[in-house]
Amino acid sequence: MPIPVSDLVRGNPPVEPVAPAGLRDIAVRVAVSLVAAVFVPAVLLWATLALFNVAAAVIVVLAWMVGAMALRRVSGKPVSGLLLLTLAVMTVRTSFTLATGSTFVYFIQPVFADLMVATLFLGSLATSQPVIARLAPDFYPMAADVAARPQMRALFRRLTLMWGLVILVKASLTFWLLETLSTVNFVLIKGGAVVTLTLTAALVTLVWSLVVGRQQGLLRPPA
Repeated sequence: MPIPVSDLVRGNPPVEPVAPAGLRDIAVRVAVSLVAAVFVPAVLLWATLALFNVAAAVIVVLAWMVGAMALRRVSGKPVSGLLLLTLAVMTVRTSFTLATGSTFVYFIQPVFADLMVATLFLGSLATSQPVIARLAPDFYPMAADVAARPQMRALFRRLTLMWGLVILVKASLTFWLLETLSTVNFVLIKGGAVVTLTLTAALVTLVWSLVVGRQQGLLRPPA
């Protein structure tokens, strides 16, 4: 597409159109974000806790999050908003845990963190840019005019509402399991339950987004 002469005269940098992404590209982006921010931390936490103690486990998980973010920066890749959000939560959790030395404090913190994140998601529905609209570029390179389409704005709002409710369910489930199980069993069962819940919500998000994306012509036709 030729660059408009008016942009050159005004000194505006040319904006390249964003080509439609393929299903494989989107699936890879989703998988990488979920593995880095959800699955690997859960496995590391359980394994280190089973072998050592809570202090070692929280340090290992935090080190993974910092390392994953640093690797993306060094490789020139954009840092995922989901990764940043998870790193912020893990930093607070680790600081409180190491300061108090309490296992219960570490595991009860996600309940309050989830309540705060759910409030953030649901509260953002009252703004012009809900949380999912801010996280969407992590999974799909989207121009501003595309994100501003009524159909896309409606999708972002509905997905933000869904994830806000999912995180509330996760907080309630975490509190119930913490009150009824031993520490090791809690980590194992809670990890499996959270992964299942997250995978289900991610699958719904993916399918829902694909349907709207195809309607809006945002996906390349299959080869």
